Amino acid sequence: MAITVQCDIVSAEEELFSGLVEMVIAHGHMGDLGILPGHTPLISTIKPGPVRVIKQGGAEEVYYISGGFIEVQPKSVKVLADTAIRAADLDEVAVLEAKKAAEHAIQEQSENFDYAATAIRLAEAAAQLRTISELRKNIRR
Repeated sequence: MAITVQCDIVSAEEELFSGLVEMVIAHGHMGDLGILPGHTPLISTIKPGPVRVIKQGGAEEVYYISGGFIEVQPKSVKVLADTAIRAADLDEVAVLEAKKAAEHAIQEQSENFDYAATAIRLAEAAAQLRTISELRKNIRR
């Protein structure tokens, strides 16, 4: 049996995951983080996109995180995000439509155009598409 650490993935609305894991992979602002049991304690911001959890026994789950923080302690890993969604629950068609709408809005730039809000929507859609892609890679393994 592999060595494990307690992992919790929490959004503002709910706790999505709580259990023993062999590894957590997230995209920090200073680079990718691969957290194994015994990792040095740290707190880091994480970028919007996929967070992979390799559970006890080797099963893997992927979550979309809107950005947030990861806290690593000797016996626990906590992922804290404003929004967190199981990758399997993402609607690819809706995400693609949101991305196209944001790209179209940037090209058109109407009179009351809010570039910052549109850029955020485009970045969220791109991060969700990366998460869906990560889930597909996971299924092929």
